[in-house]
Formats: sequence, structure tokens, C-alpha cells
Amino acid sequence: MIGTEHEYSINDENFNPLAINDIIIKEISGKVQNEFSIEKITISKELQKHVLEFKPTHPSESLISLEKELHSGFLRFLALLDHKYKFLGTGMHPLLKLDETSYWEHGEEGDIYREYDRLFNIKQHGFLNIQALQINIQYKNPEDMILLYNKIRSLLPFLIAITAASPFVDGKTTGFMDNRLIYYKENQKRIPIICNNVISEKLRTKEDYMNTLKRIYAELEKENANILCREWIPSMGVIIRFSRNCLEIKALDEQECIHSDMAVTAFLLSLLKSKELALDDEENILLELSEKAIRYGTKKLKPELEELYKIAWKNSNKEEMRYLPLIKRRIEEGSIAEIFIHQARKEDISEILKAFEKSLENNKPYETP
Repeated sequence: MIGTEHEYSINDENFNPLAINDIIIKEISGKVQNEFSIEKITISKELQKHVLEFKPTHPSESLISLEKELHSGFLRFLALLDHKYKFLGTGMHPLLKLDETSYWEHGEEGDIYREYDRLFNIKQHGFLNIQALQINIQYKNPEDMILLYNKIRSLLPFLIAITAASPFVDGKTTGFMDNRLIYYKENQKRIPIICNNVISEKLRTKEDYMNTLKRIYAELEKENANILCREWIPSMGVIIRFSRNCLEIKALDEQECIHSDMAVTAFLLSLLKSKELALDDEENILLELSEKAIRYGTKKLKPELEELYKIAWKNSNKEEMRYLPLIKRRIEEGSIAEIFIHQARKEDISEILKAFEKSLENNKPYETP
């Protein structure tokens, strides 16, 4: 079973971010609450008030079904708002200034975020300007959990390369394709074990992971932050959600539309089925590969990505095969970040954002004019 989570920024007609997720939730559902449902999707608040999360209410074995449910629910959501706001995917809002947003202050989650702020200072891009595609993959038993975890861990650099979609910060390029991860890796540096540079330690047993959790909790308790001792607190690229019997992948930039998110998911699922994956598992090597992906997107990893694509195609089912050509295009033409940078040399960034907004609404991957 698969579940995906998608984070989109709320904007005015000029793509200025609007920190109003609580206002929108109240407008549609009648009260300020963490989440509400439309059709077969659940729409949730996010820490950053200019972002909403969209996810299927129930996981599915079918990517096509997930895509249809998510897009249908998203269109209904837009209609309920009379299309008065513009929504954007990608890994960061490319124009946002930190004083244009804030964090959710309501209920228990508000208490949690205030604790984050006390410990780490939320007023940074690494908290207030990150949008992730999260993929949740159920495991069957502890052995399956360990096998999938280690495979995903070794695939993270290549998934980061394919999904890099955050080349702009404060309206300017930085030379990196995945700025979201740069900020994400630093946002909890007071307790570095929480993120561990995104690449987690290889697991031999469930106890290995439990020991990491205990170490994180011990550090939080030293800071009198017991409220944060939850299974979701780790920020590595892949974590275990025991309450859901699933692995949660957190390292990926949000893409420009749901179809692109599903293509990434299909690529991953196809690779996880392969018994011929020859992947590095040494932490230093994975960190080096990840740094290449963060800086260059696909550019410096094309031979490896092309080989992985062949393996994915060989192991894909008919449904996954439907999505994989988009991944091939990303490998050939570059990630959304690389395309974004290239296109920004030819036209104003506002025109590209208009195209991204239409990609999301129409669920059509972005194509250069």
C-alpha cells in the first residue's frame, strides 16, 4: 500500500505567498482545525502558514487511483475557494521573504511549534520555506522493513537528483538545485542527530533504529523538550512510522504537479522490486552522492540514473510503466530545478510560475515553451 503527501504554497495572483492556511481551513470546513476532508482526500495545515498539505484519505495499491483522487479533490478544493488563490508546488517558494510567513499557532500543534521555535528558531527557510513530496510505503514485517529501509537509504541520492526543484531563494539563484535540503539539513543543528545530514545509518535490526530514536529522545529531554519525543521527530531522508507500519521518505522536493509526484513514486517502487540493485551503502559515499545531487540535480549523476532507469523499466508493472517515461525525460532534460534555471534565462520568473500553477491545476508536467 502506498500513500503520498503533497505540500503546496498559497499565493495571490502575483505569486506573493499568503500566510492564511488557518483562514482557508475555516472558510471551507467552518472552523480552525488541523485537517478536513474533500471527496477522497484530506487537506491539512502545515507548520508554515502559507502552505497546505494534500494527501489521500486512505492509502492505495494503485498509483493511478491515487492520482485521480488527489487531482479530483484538489480541483474541488479550488472550486470551493472560487479560484481566488494560486497554488504552487516545487521544493521552496522561489520568491518568499521570511517576514511574509509565520507558523501555525493553534492547539497542541501550536505548542509543539513553539517548542521547535525555542530550540531551533523557526524563523528560517529550513522551517518556513520548505515543501516536500513524502512517500509512505507499507512494510509487511520487520525483515521487510529493514530490507526496504536500506534500499531506500541507498537510493536517496538519486531520488534527490531527480526531484530537485528549489533553485531559487529570495528570488535569486544560489548555484544549488536543491536549496530545500541545504536548509533542511541545518534547521535542527542544535541536535544534529535528528537529521544526520539526511542520510541515516544502515540498519541491521529494528533495534538499531530504536536505539537512534532513544538517542534523539535523550537529547531532547536534556533540553526539556519532551513534547517533541515522538516517532515523527527524526528528519533523516527515510524514517520509520511504526504506528502506520510504513516507511516515510522525507528527502524529496515537491514537484510541479501530482502526475510528476506519481512518476517519482513509480520509479521508486519499480526499483524496490529489483533483486539486481548494486547500490553503495557506505555513509560517506552516499553523502558525497547526495551533495552532487543537491548542487547539480541530475547533471553529475546521469550514467547512474540511466542505469537505474533501465532496472526500473525492467521491474515495472503496466501501471508503473505508464509513469516512467517522465522520469526518462527528467534524466535527459534535467530536474525541475535545472529546467527552471534554464528557462529563467529566457523569460521572467513570474511567467514560469504561471506555467507551474497551471501544471498543478491541470495535472500536466511542465514543458518548456
